[in-house]
Amino acid sequence: QVQLVESGGGVVQAGDSLRLSCAASARTSSTYSMAWFRQAPGQTRQIVARISWNTDSTYYTNSVKGRFTISSDNAKTTVYLQMNSLKPEDTAVYYCAAIGATGRPNSWGQGTQVTVSS
Repeated sequence: QVQLVESGGGVVQAGDSLRLSCAASARTSSTYSMAWFRQAPGQTRQIVARISWNTDSTYYTNSVKGRFTISSDNAKTTVYLQMNSLKPEDTAVYYCAAIGATGRPNSWGQGTQVTVSS
C-alpha cells in the first residue's frame, strides 16, 4: 500500500495562494488516479480535485474551478494542488488520496491544515 505525505498547509489571508504537495512512497499499478479531498469542521470529507494517471485528465469540484490546479511531477510520485484566490470557505484539512480501480481511495495521507482568514 502506497504511503502518502502531504505538506504545504498554513494560515493565509483571503486572496492569497498556497501550494500543497503530496509525496507518494512509490508509484504502484494499483493507483489509477490521485486526488485531493478536504474536510471542514463538522462536515464530511469531499473531493476537491483529481488527476488521472493514464490520461492526465483532471476533475475539479465547482467551488474551486478556475482557482485550484492539480498537477504531478513526471515520475508521478508527487501531486500538487495550487490554490489561488483562497477564500475563508476553503478552510479545511486537506487530504491526499490514491484512487484504485474501483474509483475509491485505497490510501490516504495524514492531512494538512489550510486556514484562510478574512
